[in-house]
Amino acid sequence: MTMALNLRKLVDEFLEMTVAGSFTSTGFRVRQKLFDWQPPPSGALVGRTALVTGPTSGIGRHTATELADLGARVVLVGRDEEKLTAVRDGLQAAHGEDRFPIVVADMSSLASVQEAVDRILETESRLDVLVDNAGAMFHQRELSPDGIEQTLATLVVGPFALTSGLLPLLRETDGARVIGVTSGGMYAQPLDLDDFQLTTGPYDGPRAYARAKRAQVALMREWARRLSGSGTTFNVMHPGWADTPGLEQMLPGFYRAMRPMLRDLDEAADTIVWLAADPAAAGWNGRLFLDRRPRPFDRIPSTRVSAADRRRLWDMIVGLTGGRDPLSG
Repeated sequence: MTMALNLRKLVDEFLEMTVAGSFTSTGFRVRQKLFDWQPPPSGALVGRTALVTGPTSGIGRHTATELADLGARVVLVGRDEEKLTAVRDGLQAAHGEDRFPIVVADMSSLASVQEAVDRILETESRLDVLVDNAGAMFHQRELSPDGIEQTLATLVVGPFALTSGLLPLLRETDGARVIGVTSGGMYAQPLDLDDFQLTTGPYDGPRAYARAKRAQVALMREWARRLSGSGTTFNVMHPGWADTPGLEQMLPGFYRAMRPMLRDLDEAADTIVWLAADPAAAGWNGRLFLDRRPRPFDRIPSTRVSAADRRRLWDMIVGLTGGRDPLSG
């Protein structure tokens, strides 16, 4: 038994080293067979509430659907009311229940995020799962309504403000789980805390996106460290290379070249759903996952984010939100 398990781990680690073999559909399918994955128990989220940002397309929409299928009340948070309504109506038709409230919020706007927080705190009595999935890539440098570089505002500052605002609800819910959806592209980018908003040199949208995702991962590690033992867990996952409208729009050349090997939405969202609903995932905290297994935070030594830099990053993001530290007491 031990020898067989060790062999499976070696195959998994070999796939991880190849990157392409790991991030494509091939990696998912091999691991699924290697480790005999089972779906979370039927009805695993009955009586529980999940919140998904960016639920109107791609991985976010698939995640919301999967959590709804497991019985969750799913709060749908996005910036387009018409698209949110379409998702809600589809879920209601599929389940015959009205348990899919919509909350309109632009994650790049702190005022909009605060309005969403206020509404959720008023209407929800518990929050078992928070999935930070919303994302966007910009091809030129733009500023958010708060004067923050738009990618950083949407992927990092807004989600941090959302989590901070909902922290009382998370802490009141036994075993709450916060899950960040990141990108494997973050492995290739360091954090430059001295030019955090990319004010020098030519602007590069994919690089800004990858750096923001690197910051997201670092902050999740800080949340986990600072709230260790609280009962609320904070983990991140990356879905591999997935066939999504966002990838096609943001990186059309990569999409065309890799399309035959890209993961479908079931494969891309599998680890999110596992982290959200499976009892086997309850004990993990402060880790980065791909295909239900913890992975290293860094692949290239020069991109490693030190503990000191993670603390500095936390303070910088608190400053950008304009509020006080959510854990200051």
